[in-house]
Amino acid sequence: MISLRRRLFVILVAATGVIWLCGILWIFVGAKAELEHVLDTRLQEAARMVDSLVARSGPAFAAAASDAATPEHYERQLSCQIWSLDGRLLARSGSAPDVSLTDEAAGFSDRRIQGEYWRVYTIDNPAKGVRVMIGDRLGLRDQLAADLVKGLSIPAILMLPLLGGLIWLSLGRGLRPLLDMAVELKARDVDDMRPLRTRHAPVELLPLAKALNSLFAKVETARRHERDLTAFAAHELRTPLAGLKTHAQIALATDDAEVRQGALRHILLAVDRSTRLVRQLLTLAKLESGLAAGQAERVCLGDVLEEIAASAQPAGQAAMVRIDPALRDFAIAANRETLAIALRNLHENALQHTPAGGVVAWRIMPDGRGLLVEDEGGGMAPGEIPLATQRFFRGQGQTPTGCGLGLAIVEAVLRQLGGRLVLENREGGQGLRAMIVLPPATAPCP
Repeated sequence: MISLRRRLFVILVAATGVIWLCGILWIFVGAKAELEHVLDTRLQEAARMVDSLVARSGPAFAAAASDAATPEHYERQLSCQIWSLDGRLLARSGSAPDVSLTDEAAGFSDRRIQGEYWRVYTIDNPAKGVRVMIGDRLGLRDQLAADLVKGLSIPAILMLPLLGGLIWLSLGRGLRPLLDMAVELKARDVDDMRPLRTRHAPVELLPLAKALNSLFAKVETARRHERDLTAFAAHELRTPLAGLKTHAQIALATDDAEVRQGALRHILLAVDRSTRLVRQLLTLAKLESGLAAGQAERVCLGDVLEEIAASAQPAGQAAMVRIDPALRDFAIAANRETLAIALRNLHENALQHTPAGGVVAWRIMPDGRGLLVEDEGGGMAPGEIPLATQRFFRGQGQTPTGCGLGLAIVEAVLRQLGGRLVLENREGGQGLRAMIVLPPATAPCP
């Protein structure tokens, strides 16, 4: 299991170590350059001192004075040679080699002598006919720089565990609000959907807390809908089931053929209503769970409507169905099965409210933004139209087999497709017009 605290600890310790390493390297480079400058300056000053002694007292005294002036700690660092301009060694200090420190005439130069690298500063004195050479071993310079880096690195390495402990404790304290949130959530009951308190939450936790609160709100809404759906479904199923039992008892108890036929007709009506209710409940549950959403494709609305009209015409239904031929060339990008659910419910709703001899007409909207269906029923009261898409709403003109879910299913489908449903009464009170406003991405069928 990945620990956020452990991951942050490793990142911070690694970043601190890298920064320290870069700082040590920076100090090493800068200190070495400064050390080189200081030691070169020392070579120049020593060479000038010996040259002034040569001018006053002679080469031998100058070399001896150079040795005597060199502290014991540095006696192996600086070496002095005095050569004549014609190439004879006149004098040297005790730490100087027997060979010439350099072949250069004057100034700074580097040379390898007996396996060691030397840094040499040379001064020519033509008046005395001598050449003064002061040398310094480069290995000693490198040792000084290494000692400086060691002096910086050892405290840093010793302090790293202490710094790591402080980082670990700081991370624990910094992540404490996240742990408190987890403890609060763990202590809740399964039905507790109260939003998390965000008033004193750190800024970094606000997106998580707001996302959880949004999820709680959605879950509570879904659970409330589920409870309402279960309660309404139980209530709606109770009536046809009670009617089924009553009319079945009547059919069994009576000897009158006419009464028995009437009871059987009521049984069929109750079965139709129960079947429709169960089918619509399953459809609504499928839509809300997202199972009905599928791959979008180009759907020709005329073909879908003709299939629905052929399969949804009840036996003995005297209403006529007219489908505008222009719909055969009208296509949208949608999932065919999901779109058919909405069209089927609208079609069945129009058929149920259309009297014998009436017409159910499908056609394209005048502005071409969608399609509409018109029936020749009694329409709806103006105050009922805004409530028509609510679940289990049954208006004054509700048919015996209606259960108040058809238009709710249509609206749910169109919401998934990015469309909307608009209801209005036809002019003159000659029925209801249901308009499906679709997204603008429409195209002719091939």
